[in-house]
Amino acid sequence: QAQLVESGGGLVQAGGSLRLSCAASGFPFGSYYLGWFRRAPGKEREFVGGIIWSGEEVRYIDAVKGRFTISRDNDKNMGYLEMNRLKPEDTAVYFCGALVGTTEYDEEKEYSYWGQGTQVTVSP
Repeated sequence: QAQLVESGGGLVQAGGSLRLSCAASGFPFGSYYLGWFRRAPGKEREFVGGIIWSGEEVRYIDAVKGRFTISRDNDKNMGYLEMNRLKPEDTAVYFCGALVGTTEYDEEKEYSYWGQGTQVTVSP
């Protein structure tokens, strides 16, 4: 059974850091694009960034560039979202997703698998 499980969320003060993890199982994770999305209160889920299967290409939305770092370890079937200099507007439920067969990385409907999400709350 294919599964993604996020962990590492929590409450942090503005300026602080968190590292989210995404554990994959039940499918060939190393062949899939790994995307990170977030859903802020009252808003739709948005693409935050993602990393191709090899790790050679990573992309981010402008709002998190220079603060967030996405990485993966295919040997461990793990993905990561390192978040630094957090802002209150980063408060959201964060999701990881896995995608294959398309380059529409920011389209959530293209993703085959999703995690359940982990809450990140940034206080002022």
